[in-house]
Amino acid sequence: MENEKNQEKKEKSVKGRLSFSVNKKELEETKAQLKELEDKYLRLFAEFENYKKRVRKENETLIITASESVMRSILPVLDDFERAKKMSDDENSTEHFSEGVTLVYEKLFSILKSIGLELVDCTNADFNPEEHEAIAELPAADEKMKNKIIDTVEKGYTLNSKIIRFPKVVVGK
Repeated sequence: MENEKNQEKKEKSVKGRLSFSVNKKELEETKAQLKELEDKYLRLFAEFENYKKRVRKENETLIITASESVMRSILPVLDDFERAKKMSDDENSTEHFSEGVTLVYEKLFSILKSIGLELVDCTNADFNPEEHEAIAELPAADEKMKNKIIDTVEKGYTLNSKIIRFPKVVVGK
């Protein structure tokens, strides 16, 4: 009983200072509204975090896609460099591949490699239609060369582990 009187005195003193009265029903409603607003806030915050992640991923995909199209347009230049180098290496050729041009080719290739371009190595590999494009079949010299890649006509490349050009190969039959 004495506790109730002390409680009433505290309430009266608080009421006198703040000049408002608190009713239990209003307090419960306010608490419910607060809980609802907190829930909305947390959901909105989580949705915004998901939005930021989605936008970041879309930007990364856009950058990779853009670099892929640039790489595809540069690949014929690399092919031309390699053909010119191969022709100049032939002893019967009058063409000479200067050291400067070799350095330019190597620098270009190293820059593209640092961006994520990789050459697909298919020397003496088994033919896989998901990784290689067969443009011809030749009779195999022996049983071991059946379904193996005999020659690479056009090199293949990957960009960040994704094939951007399949190697064109000759397969033993």
